[in-house]
Amino acid sequence: MSNPEKVFTDIIPIPALQKVATGTAPPQMRGLQGRRKLIQKVMFGLFKIAASINGLALLIVFYFLVSRGWRAINWTFLTQPPADSMTKGGILPCIVGTLCLGLGAIIIALPLGVASAIYLNEYAHQGRVLRIIRLGINNLAGVPSVVFGLFGLAFFVVWLHMGVSMIAGALTLALLTLPVIIGTTEEALKNVPDTYREASLGLGATRWQTIFRVVLPAALPGILTGGILGLSRAAGETAPIMFTAAVFYTPSLPTSIFDEIMALPYHIYVLATAGTNIEATRPLQYGTSLVLIMLILGLNLIAIIYRARIQRRNQ
Repeated sequence: MSNPEKVFTDIIPIPALQKVATGTAPPQMRGLQGRRKLIQKVMFGLFKIAASINGLALLIVFYFLVSRGWRAINWTFLTQPPADSMTKGGILPCIVGTLCLGLGAIIIALPLGVASAIYLNEYAHQGRVLRIIRLGINNLAGVPSVVFGLFGLAFFVVWLHMGVSMIAGALTLALLTLPVIIGTTEEALKNVPDTYREASLGLGATRWQTIFRVVLPAALPGILTGGILGLSRAAGETAPIMFTAAVFYTPSLPTSIFDEIMALPYHIYVLATAGTNIEATRPLQYGTSLVLIMLILGLNLIAIIYRARIQRRNQ
């Protein structure tokens, strides 16, 4: 194998490089170097502008919700059920329902997604069938959430006779988040160096022992990233749960997985579209939206802190 440094110096001799560094190179080489630096500055500037636009949009949305919704948030709002056609009272059943649906979906989807990714990356043979399976997973990730809601209505609610219930909504959200978890987990497994597997197998470990004790711990931060993304999507979806789990109003907290529940996304939709006095509930709409964002942020923050601890422990 040829020496990369020798190949590079054959293309651009060392004296020419020294002249570029000292500024004594011919005008053609200085012009080429100047154009490359200009292109680099332009591209980096575009990247900074794109990041700034995203951050500014996030700040505007957050400021909009905080400025209009903070007055509605108090102890009664967080600990009481809605009252007077939902123009008064609180959103406690909605908070509990959202937590139950989001955590239930992740409890179901995360083991299935991780197991599927392990099979696809560690056991399945490369070929046409595997490419078709991956294509199907990628297509499922782009299917609109309302389609998952209609599927959950037909399969879980009607065919399996679960009715409109928390378990039907959690299963539907689990199917919705499954492609995201499979994709991120498979990428995390691919990023584990093959030398880890070879060293473990060389020491006499079986293939499953290698996966369970070597590969999965190394890929765990990436797997948790998929879980965070799935949890965020599950907690914020409206279309799947309005067909399978959420109802207009129920003041009691769920006592069984087959109970109907309220949820924050669907409650916002009801207040904004189907209320008896939409203008009177406007502060409640913004307050509920702010609570939903803070709830998702809190769940994500817990998962991120746990992931960071695992990364520090593995270093």
